[in-house]
Amino acid sequence: MKCLLRTPGGFDCPGCAWPEPRQPACLEFCENGIKAIAHETAHRRIGRKFFARHTLSQLRGRSHYWLEQQGRLTEPFRYNRHSDRYKPIDWEAVFSLIGRHLRDLDYPDQAVLYTSGRTSNEAAFLFQLFGRLLGTNDLPDSANLCHESSGVALTEAIGTGKGTVTLEDFKILSILYY
Repeated sequence: MKCLLRTPGGFDCPGCAWPEPRQPACLEFCENGIKAIAHETAHRRIGRKFFARHTLSQLRGRSHYWLEQQGRLTEPFRYNRHSDRYKPIDWEAVFSLIGRHLRDLDYPDQAVLYTSGRTSNEAAFLFQLFGRLLGTNDLPDSANLCHESSGVALTEAIGTGKGTVTLEDFKILSILYY
């Protein structure tokens, strides 16, 4: 049986930071984890016709669930404030625009280089290399945004900003208390 998103060390769920067992099961994930996987593997696509039908103001009135269900982008888009719509832009123009904005910064730390917690390790590694080449090491991701307050509190309380629990700890607790 082939496992969904199987890695050499077992299943790698992109959903959260829940501790993983030493020997991960083939399909071990929670509801949010399977939602993340389902969203990433969706076959629905959004192209220029979608954005021709919807203004940004209309899309802001939709639920996150509805927006996610529309599908994945098929090409780059740029917001046009006069029409309140996203308009297609070709890749060469996108990279030229990004390059121009990066060159116009007064100093590299003005760049906002943000990644998602669901970014692959390889993509995150390349992204941080790009940031360092640009001259900044300020590379926040969703962990910074979502867990900043808990990381500060943990550091003050126990000396580390990360949880120290393993799944084996839960097994020991269950034996002791049940």
